[in-house]
Amino acid sequence: MKEKTFILLKPDAVKRKLIGKIIKRFEDRGFEIVEMKMLTLSREMAEEFYKIHKGKEFYERLIEFMTSGRIVVMVVEGENAISAVRKMIGKTNPAEAEPGTIRGDFALSTPDNIIHASDSKESVEREIKMFFGD
Repeated sequence: MKEKTFILLKPDAVKRKLIGKIIKRFEDRGFEIVEMKMLTLSREMAEEFYKIHKGKEFYERLIEFMTSGRIVVMVVEGENAISAVRKMIGKTNPAEAEPGTIRGDFALSTPDNIIHASDSKESVEREIKMFFGD
């Protein structure tokens, strides 16, 4: 089933010049990039994006990290995009991410784990709307 998903390359991916290598993996897998832009998150946007983590011990560090530099956000489309992209990026904790996944190959720690991808249709809709509007 063809569907869209949302991907965010975090500040560490941008600072380490990994944008092209990561995008190439999605294109090589057959996904089409339908929208993409680079920006710096405001504190307000970061807090809205990560509101599900508010109150958790790592929340403040996550917000500081996500506002520390530029990010790249994109919408990709392809077969079973949500689940396939999640599998490609690997587990949240890079120490547990399989070699061959994006986090397994590039990420160093959490939350500096290179990439975010939507985990459900509801997240896809909310995250795309947040960064690209209707």
